[in-house]
Amino acid sequence: MAIIFSLLTVRVNECIKMKILEISFGEYYITTDKTKLDIVAIHDFLSKYSGWSDNIPFDRVKISIDNSLNFGLFHKDQQIGFARVISDFSTIAYLGDIYVLDKYRGQGLSKKLMTFVMGHPNLQGLRRWILLTSTADWLYEKYGFTKLPSPELYMELFNSNVYKTDK
Repeated sequence: MAIIFSLLTVRVNECIKMKILEISFGEYYITTDKTKLDIVAIHDFLSKYSGWSDNIPFDRVKISIDNSLNFGLFHKDQQIGFARVISDFSTIAYLGDIYVLDKYRGQGLSKKLMTFVMGHPNLQGLRRWILLTSTADWLYEKYGFTKLPSPELYMELFNSNVYKTDK
């Protein structure tokens, strides 16, 4: 077991190093720079307003950001949106935690964010993208996402109570 762990440690250290990408448009910008992310604001939205990760603890959000390719959407220097991708950067990617604050919706910002995510150079040529959503199908369909053609092949292990507290 120690040998396997040792090999895994070496492989983790050989992960792809990616350049920080950023695009500006008017008073807005999108960046992959983790140091610019407002993790407190991201946690606030995800834990209170998202509906898919209600009550998620701050440390879970921080760890998920540490281990993902992140896209922060900003108005001036205020974080107003977010998306993250979990990927091996070769065959598969999971797109999740996508949001734009209510106040900024209806301005095409979600399309700008999605275009930036889907155009990232390290996410090209993947065989499969995965997205779980109960809203905004119309947006994701514009980027090629479809309903599962064979849902009978899909399996999951899902714990809907993982973030519930006994308060």
